[in-house]
Amino acid sequence: MSFQTKLRNKNRGYMNLIVWQKAMDLFELSWKVAFVEETVDFKLRSQFVDASQSVSANISEGYCRRSIKEYLQFLYTAAGSLAEALTRAIGLQRAQLISDSRFKDFNQLHYEVENRLLRLIEKLEQKRDDDDWVTRIAEDSEEYSITPLLPHSITPLARPAGDAAGHA
Repeated sequence: MSFQTKLRNKNRGYMNLIVWQKAMDLFELSWKVAFVEETVDFKLRSQFVDASQSVSANISEGYCRRSIKEYLQFLYTAAGSLAEALTRAIGLQRAQLISDSRFKDFNQLHYEVENRLLRLIEKLEQKRDDDDWVTRIAEDSEEYSITPLLPHSITPLARPAGDAAGHA
């Protein structure tokens, strides 16, 4: 299922990142691991799933911040959540609360997300260090053309000061 809109929504660009897509897969797998195994304590299940879900959430939140410093900070937080999720999965497996095969599936996907996230961080750190970061995505003037009325409104657009057409 795609959550993209017909209009180009720049704040949803993170959905195109493979690392975000894989992090969502990790959350889904964590949910299945935690809530299929009935012997897992509710609080532990919740913490495990929350840590896994936090990975994709921090990737998306950082992406929408537009500042390279903030973006990287959220990616570092996502990396911390990945470590927390793996630690909880290892604990569940060692306590024999999840099967070895379920742990193996989780660990394999976790490893992929972790490596993709680390590569993204490295690339962004390089862009930051090279001063090659654009804080605002360029807009396509045709896509965002000004219309005489605001969408879903009968209110005319405000005219710039000194515009003769705006005076009666």
